[in-house]
Amino acid sequence: MGLDIKTLLNAGVHFGHLTRKRHPNMTPYIFMEKNGTHILDLNQTVDKLNESLTALAKIAKTGRRILFVATKKQAKDILIKHIKPLKMPYITERWPGGMLTNFVTIRKAVKKMTAIDKMKEDGTISTLSKKERLQLDRKRQKLEKDLGSISDMNRLPGAIFIVDIVKEKIAVLEAKKLGIPTFAMVDTNSDPNLVDFPIPSNDDASKSIDTILSCVAETIQVALTEREVEKKDRDIKKTEKKK
Repeated sequence: MGLDIKTLLNAGVHFGHLTRKRHPNMTPYIFMEKNGTHILDLNQTVDKLNESLTALAKIAKTGRRILFVATKKQAKDILIKHIKPLKMPYITERWPGGMLTNFVTIRKAVKKMTAIDKMKEDGTISTLSKKERLQLDRKRQKLEKDLGSISDMNRLPGAIFIVDIVKEKIAVLEAKKLGIPTFAMVDTNSDPNLVDFPIPSNDDASKSIDTILSCVAETIQVALTEREVEKKDRDIKKTEKKK
């Protein structure tokens, strides 16, 4: 599912930053200047968005996970709303340094969280002192906050989608270092050359973020549904062949 220019206009996707904050590499995506603010060329936004959607759908259909990152205040809840139903991993708190480049260490932290959960389930935790239980609870809460939705990510993601590459520069650098495809909403203060699939768009306004993420989430959901249908068809054919 793509978006038309009217929908993008209504969501304020075209509003960039003040002209003095322009990144020179964003110049080709800027349509004009108005009242000291740059206005993005929505024709290019549509093209780049469609290009991104096609690539994201292909990745989702392979079964690889797509990691979503948005830690800025106005984007957190929007990202969770659209991405949580997809069962895709996401980060809305601080980006854990080495999240991708030192994935082994991150997995160890996840195992600690799982071990604490197991202690609660089998009752082992009740044999500890009140102080020890409190310490474990606090540790569990901190791990949950930092690693929550990525706790079941057993391998590196097939792609990463970022809202605001200036704020999430460490995430961008780690993904690039490992050759993980990067998708992002890029505003006029960003360098679009840092990501593989830049989507020129207002990455500050809630309505703009909501519009783009809604479209991305819908595309991925369709791809996941198609993958499930194709898998069932293959299973049926296998069963018929055995007969």
